[in-house]
Amino acid sequence: MGLTTAQFIKDYKAAALHLFADSLDNLSTLQQYQALAFVVKGYYAKDWVQTKANNEKHHRKQVYYFSIEFMPGRLLGSNLLNLGIKATVEAGLERLALDPVTLYAAEGDPGLGNGGLGRLASAFLDAMASVGMAGHGNGIRYQYGLFQQRFVDGYQVELPDDWLRDPYVWETRKENRAVIVKYGGQVELRPRANGSLQAIYHGAEDVLAVPYDTAMVGYRTGCVNTLRLWAAEPVPGRAHNLAEKARVNAITQILYPDDSDNDGRELRLRQEYFFVSAGVQSIVTHFKRTHADLHLLPQFIAIHINDTHPAMAVLELMRILLDEEEMTWEEAWRLTVATMSYTNHTLMTEALETWPESMFAGLLPRLYQIAQEIDHRFRAAHVQQYGELLVDRSAPIANGQLRMAYLAVIGSHAVNGVAKLHTELLEQSVLHDFYTLYPARFNNKTNGITPRRWVQLADPALATLIDATLGPGWRRDPRALQDLRAHADDPAFLAALNAAKLANKGRLAAVIQQQLGLYVDPSAMFDVQIKRLHAYKRQLLHVFGLLDSYRALKAGEDRPARVHVFGAKAAPSYRYAKSVIKLINAVADLVNHDPAVNQKLQVAFLPNYGVSLAEAIIPAADVSEQISLAGTEASGTSNMKLMATGAITLATLDGANIEIQAVAGAENMVTFGLTATEATRMQSAHTYNARAVYEADPRLRAVVDMLTDGSIPGIASEGREIRTELLDYNDTYFVLEDFAAYLAANRKLDALWADPDRWAQAALANIAASGQFSADFTVQRYGREVWHVLPEQPIGD
Repeated sequence: MGLTTAQFIKDYKAAALHLFADSLDNLSTLQQYQALAFVVKGYYAKDWVQTKANNEKHHRKQVYYFSIEFMPGRLLGSNLLNLGIKATVEAGLERLALDPVTLYAAEGDPGLGNGGLGRLASAFLDAMASVGMAGHGNGIRYQYGLFQQRFVDGYQVELPDDWLRDPYVWETRKENRAVIVKYGGQVELRPRANGSLQAIYHGAEDVLAVPYDTAMVGYRTGCVNTLRLWAAEPVPGRAHNLAEKARVNAITQILYPDDSDNDGRELRLRQEYFFVSAGVQSIVTHFKRTHADLHLLPQFIAIHINDTHPAMAVLELMRILLDEEEMTWEEAWRLTVATMSYTNHTLMTEALETWPESMFAGLLPRLYQIAQEIDHRFRAAHVQQYGELLVDRSAPIANGQLRMAYLAVIGSHAVNGVAKLHTELLEQSVLHDFYTLYPARFNNKTNGITPRRWVQLADPALATLIDATLGPGWRRDPRALQDLRAHADDPAFLAALNAAKLANKGRLAAVIQQQLGLYVDPSAMFDVQIKRLHAYKRQLLHVFGLLDSYRALKAGEDRPARVHVFGAKAAPSYRYAKSVIKLINAVADLVNHDPAVNQKLQVAFLPNYGVSLAEAIIPAADVSEQISLAGTEASGTSNMKLMATGAITLATLDGANIEIQAVAGAENMVTFGLTATEATRMQSAHTYNARAVYEADPRLRAVVDMLTDGSIPGIASEGREIRTELLDYNDTYFVLEDFAAYLAANRKLDALWADPDRWAQAALANIAASGQFSADFTVQRYGREVWHVLPEQPIGD
């Protein structure tokens, strides 16, 4: 947009007066941010309206991405960048004697997600708008996020994430688009004259679903899509006592309520149906306003199920088509399958969501009836050809449980994994029966990230260097980063690359000093592992590696200086993961306060990891730890973000690490450990003996013994718990088996670090190869091969 600095200043001053009846000088930093956001919202408002109008006028196919999590992060900088006015606005702020960085920091992270699932969903929304695709998000407007993480005496403490305490300026309440969601009661089926069945509800509980819309601004495309989040409210005009109101409000109060008991499980089920029902109802209602024939639904609508949480979309669309549109089962099922698609995000069978039949039938009686009919028809269609054994294994209802991943596969026309290895393993093991039944439905779509956020916004030092070297074309088409390879032998470029990284490390060092009171040397190697805390991600292996370094340094061995940076939250009820957090913090206390080693080895565990903290950590990373047991991580996206800013990947051959190796070059990353095939073979044959591995390796034994011999103060119970998992329960994720290979891989990193130019060349190779992991390309592949919708402004792929 053609905005001048003078016009922006005029608009900004007017907004301050309009919102707060005061001048900018007299506003708090938060108020200055809110006024600025109000101005920016006005700048894209016309495009938002026009995008909706163009979609309807030209009958463009709409993609609706259903996800229980979204993690958009701060939107001010992103919106300014995508509108093409960031430099103009920052110049205006500086002319007003306001610091842009301070105003950016005044924005909090929306508490709408926890990990890679939510960040991926938000990356895809950004990407769809940036390639001109009509793609929208559908989720829950949580009043409280997962939690604010604090460390008290090294333990994780969860505080409420009251992210809506201050108004969220980017959202717009759309109460005129509210819908009713029904729970419980009884459903009576009466035959209609046309042979279909009419569903009549008795004693159902009605909940009002109110949408809040947030604009998703495309990168200089003029396309502005919508993230629609639903809030639960009592139905106006009806009598509600306090208990009933509290029951309604609880639906959208907390991200991931504790589901360790039946009450928590039922609340989770209520949440999932709430946003699915509201979203599907809204889609059908809007479609009917612009199209006369619902049989055309799959030609103009695609609904995507992101993981199993929204799998009830299959049942809900069937309910609407059967009960409200009076279609036959065959018509409704054909339309549903053609409309739905599903992404699986896990290789762990225990993570595939299931619901007890009794709970599901009591809370969602009509959907249960539909699920029963799907189950009956599925069995009838396949048992003769494939046999009862396979059909029983893959039916949506079995052993008293509704199996939501199986329902999603049966009710979708396309099913994908999120990395080449992940998709292969789905086809070979987790969903093998369905691959036998529906081989044409399966496809791979490796995850992607948004270089706009992780390089252009989070790493301006690198972005400026790339601009000076290649020009700005890479900002639109990140494949142009491949041209950086021509500078691999340019000493001046390599020195500049190292200088940019050092500047980023200096900024992270300041964050560590501010948050932890710990001084770290920016010239040390910054070794980073940032992801949610789970046993399969093997933060424990990282800790064991640094404990080995601690012992080596204490024994007089010389090693390059390293700062180990962790960021991770553990689920509140995940005791083992919280014990690992306590261990990391106890090791940090031990190492950081030992003058014999703390010039060479330090540990910084930054609390409350999220998008904004990641924006500080990722550009500063020298080493990207991607060390999950091979065959357990579906894809990973931190691996892509870290490579894009020049970190060297230390990795198992798991998830997208394999594809990173293929494009960056095996010589530019360090791999180690069991392959997925080797791990599976050992698990299947029960040949792994963790205690024997422990007994055979003196270095490993010394590290494991530190858990319980008093070497690490303050972890008596946690150390015993972790040791018991490793030795008595046979080390589920092969930490001990991969320990020696992990140490050897780290020594390779030490050797590489000793040659700054060679390190910079490896960093350059990763940056140059990172462009292919742009989410812009990922959503275009989804568009062509799954959603059957082409973007308006495609980037060559």
